[in-house]
Amino acid sequence: FTVGCLKVMAGRERIVHLLKQLQQASCRCPAHSHTYSQAPGNVTSRTTDYAFEMACSNIRYGEGVTDEVGMDLQNIGARNVCVMTDKNVAKLPPVKAVLNSLVKNGVNFKVFDKVRVEPTDGSFNEAITFARQEQFDAYVAVGGGSVMDTCKVANPYACSPD
Repeated sequence: FTVGCLKVMAGRERIVHLLKQLQQASCRCPAHSHTYSQAPGNVTSRTTDYAFEMACSNIRYGEGVTDEVGMDLQNIGARNVCVMTDKNVAKLPPVKAVLNSLVKNGVNFKVFDKVRVEPTDGSFNEAITFARQEQFDAYVAVGGGSVMDTCKVANPYACSPD
């Protein structure tokens, strides 16, 4: 699950330096000869502004890490969490572990367990409607690809008025 985003900002000179290093270290073979030519040649010229952003998700695996979901959400200040899953996974231990962790850490949540395997426009719309009814500030998907995809669709559409 993704609950946050890390943004790394650096000065223009540092970014230009990094791009030049990449350009010098790039492979010269025909298959990989993209030499990062977007690196500016003259640092003092300000004709174009360059930005660099790196977004990283925390990935944890191992016994007991699902029990930490509530703590993680509490740490980022989540107050109203949408937990998405499907009817079958909802009966399994991973969902119970997530819900227990949320309760233990005092995080309010609502469960949407109507995710379909191979989602359709209709099932996406049902998830979006559910998400729009609440003002969720975090989303947790517990399940496979269909659950993750539905959760990723519901989040931005719930935030958008159209």
